[in-house]
Amino acid sequence: MTEATPKPILLVAACALLDTDNRILLARRPEGKSMAGLWEFPGGKVETGETPEATLIRELHEELGIVTEAPCLAPLTFASHAYDEFHLLMPLYVCRKFTGIPMAKENQQLKWVRAAALRDYPMPPADLPLVPILQDLL
Repeated sequence: MTEATPKPILLVAACALLDTDNRILLARRPEGKSMAGLWEFPGGKVETGETPEATLIRELHEELGIVTEAPCLAPLTFASHAYDEFHLLMPLYVCRKFTGIPMAKENQQLKWVRAAALRDYPMPPADLPLVPILQDLL
C-alpha cells in the first residue's frame, strides 16, 4: 500500500447563526466563486495568527454587517473533509447573540432556515455532516 501525497490542511471557521425563532442563516455562494450556487454556513478562512473565533467575528462583520464577540460563539462540532486539492478542517460554532441585521454584503443570497429543512438546500460536501448535529440541537 502506497502513501498518498499529503494535502495541505485548510482551516475554515463556520457559524450557525440563530435568530430568535431558532432558524439558521444560510448563505448561497455567488457566481464566480468555487461551489457557486451551494448553500453554506457563514464564515471563512482562518488567517495566520488568527483564532477561529476572531475569524468569525471578522467574517460575520465583512459578509453580513453584524457584530458579535468571542463569548457569544459556542463551539459545537467540526467537519473534516478531503477535497481534491486540500483537506478542510472546519470548526462549527453556534451564535445566538449579535448586533445588527444580517445583510448580504458579498453578492450572496441569504435565507433563514429551520433545522428540519436544512437538507432541502444543496451544500458543499464538508457542510453535510454538520446538518444532523444541528437538527439534534434544535
